[in-house]
Amino acid sequence: MFEVVEGLLAEHAELETRLALPETHADARLAKKLNQRYAELTAIISTWREWQGTADDLTAARELAAEDPGFASEVDALATQREVAEERLRRLLVPRDPVDDKDALLEIKSGEGGEESALFAGDLLRMYTRYAETRGWTTEILDAAESDLGGYKSVTLAVKARGVTEPGQAPYGVLKFEGGVHRVQRVPVTESQGRVHTSAAGVLVLPEAEAVDVQIDEHDLRIDVFRSSGPGGQSVNTTDSAVRITHVPTGIVVSCQNEKSQLQNKEQALRILRARLLVAAQDEADAEASEARRSQVRTVDRSERIRTYNYPENRISDHRTGYKSYNLDQVLNGDLQPVIDSCIDADLNARLDAVDA
Repeated sequence: MFEVVEGLLAEHAELETRLALPETHADARLAKKLNQRYAELTAIISTWREWQGTADDLTAARELAAEDPGFASEVDALATQREVAEERLRRLLVPRDPVDDKDALLEIKSGEGGEESALFAGDLLRMYTRYAETRGWTTEILDAAESDLGGYKSVTLAVKARGVTEPGQAPYGVLKFEGGVHRVQRVPVTESQGRVHTSAAGVLVLPEAEAVDVQIDEHDLRIDVFRSSGPGGQSVNTTDSAVRITHVPTGIVVSCQNEKSQLQNKEQALRILRARLLVAAQDEADAEASEARRSQVRTVDRSERIRTYNYPENRISDHRTGYKSYNLDQVLNGDLQPVIDSCIDADLNARLDAVDA
């Protein structure tokens, strides 16, 4: 498996040369793409060199230990270091989703449970916003429909990394397993008897597509404008600033009313439409791929109920990985990394199994 690294050395050297050229940075998108690939290859090659270097050190330490038992502990330390490097290299070489290095769009929608579900959708929005802050990412609400009690019937959040990210550390690669149905068990603010209710909200995670990723023909779009509305149907403004875009070939419909400007709402809607079209193209490609490839691309089911947030027990449970902890209050305040790591590890182990099979 590690023989492939030698073939990556030439690509790494070529990228280093191209990134040193001023003309490369004249095209911001190209520079970003090359920098991401360079960062990915740098992580692989530096780990590979560490793994190779420990082989020579380990051989020398064993020779010394044969003459002097005092070197035995050094042999053990180097053997452990080599095993760690080997495992890290195996993980770095596992094929990844091609869109893992992209920023993300999160669509959160209330589900069964009425107002309580909308309030929970607001809690999820705050959780993801605070988690993004801990990662140094920026967030932007692209569109939102609020409920009467201050929750959200639906809200779309853009999550963007600053600069070039390490392999597997971009927003979409980290957040993609958040997609699915999130269930909450708690006493709603509207409950007068103190009974625990169960409701749910849905999360859809999309890789944010740039214009170069998805070509949209203006003739394929039907654009309608209408008046924005707030909670309870109350008019937000008196101009037709809200925009609804229908992509006729696919039937995908996107609407935005968050901004007061019709032009801004159109731009936001196009961002969401590009992301949905990119996912649709991915799904079509996956459907044509082999079963083995599909198992590598999506090994954690994100289409059904994925997690339960139990307030009375302060418990959070992920039903796909078996992860469970009793710090729900901290998770909702942005301490989400251990939960996400359980999904990333499960997916990575499944991909490793597929490669080794």
